Amino acid sequence: MELAYLPKNKATVKTYKHFTVNSSQVKESNPGKKTEFFYIGKNAAVIDNLIDLFDCGYAAENVEKAISILSKIIEKRATYPDMILVDGALGIPTLHKLNQFLSSSPFFSLIPLMIESASISPSIINDLRKLSFVDDIIEIRQSDAKLHHKIRFVKKIKDFNNQKELQRKIQRPANYMTPKGGFFKRSFDILVSSMALIALSPIFLVIGIAIRMESKGPIFYIAKRAGRGYRIFSFFKFRTMQIDADKKVAEMSHLNQYDAATGPVFFKVSNDPRITKVGAFLRNTSLDEFPQLFNVLIGDMSLVGNRPLPLYEAQTLTTDEWAARFMAPAGMTGLWQIKKRGQKDMSVEERISLDITYAHRNNFMYDLWIMANTPTALMQKTNA
Repeated sequence: MELAYLPKNKATVKTYKHFTVNSSQVKESNPGKKTEFFYIGKNAAVIDNLIDLFDCGYAAENVEKAISILSKIIEKRATYPDMILVDGALGIPTLHKLNQFLSSSPFFSLIPLMIESASISPSIINDLRKLSFVDDIIEIRQSDAKLHHKIRFVKKIKDFNNQKELQRKIQRPANYMTPKGGFFKRSFDILVSSMALIALSPIFLVIGIAIRMESKGPIFYIAKRAGRGYRIFSFFKFRTMQIDADKKVAEMSHLNQYDAATGPVFFKVSNDPRITKVGAFLRNTSLDEFPQLFNVLIGDMSLVGNRPLPLYEAQTLTTDEWAARFMAPAGMTGLWQIKKRGQKDMSVEERISLDITYAHRNNFMYDLWIMANTPTALMQKTNA
């Protein structure tokens, strides 16, 4: 019995992701599609309407099968659905069971969880509204063009609330104090970054021209990163990759330099094919990092600290075991850079362990020692 299916007699055939009761595999018919649903229930009309509204999707007749499929998505690191929609007729105890599973995942907990109300009474709808983990109660219609806008809005709210929760998870040890020499560290950051930006401005101009001559697109790469206390800020680098390089991460996951089978998710590729010729030079000389002097000057980062992480990486480091690395400020260089930079045998655990070591030893004199040892690490051994 196939639970997810295409609507019959459609002029335009859509692809979709599906599974069958007798199959233990998650089958992917077109992983390049953008919008994806996950429906839990037996209402065929709802599935038909979802197929009209989304590019692809999953369907499961009960929560047990849904949890099984969602677990396989985690194992395969497949794309995550944009929305999880549950038939309200399945009942409140079932919803609690699903929520217990979703809330255990840093990824699934950010996906909007909505209830389909077509087959339930107004009294049950009132009971469902009391569930704090339910994001909305809706009735799916074939022409509901506003659904995607609602999903994006709910995602933003959930992400905002999640960031506040991440910040509360940082557990400072009892003997943790403000780093010694904090005033000197900040004063040193301002002095050095401002002088360096003035001195390097001609080089910045030459690099900008070279980037634009090789490929169309912005000179700077600007992305959201998580720094000290999981605080999110805009992170600056010279663009070293092709346009839309971030969208190719999923198809290159098998090239990941880090072992992502278990534990936190880091992504790094040796000899990355997305890197431009100018970008390769900038990376090998670490010139691509120099725009972060702007981040240092305005206080987002320090000259020395732990590297600020992409949000999808920071999201996997919220346990008590790993969160300590976020006690330290985000930095342009740090202990990890001078110890392990460019080494292929680096593990996720080694990298985070060095970050935690720095977080506990963080002081101004230690920063000066790291800066003195940084020049020898500037020339990377690999184009990563």
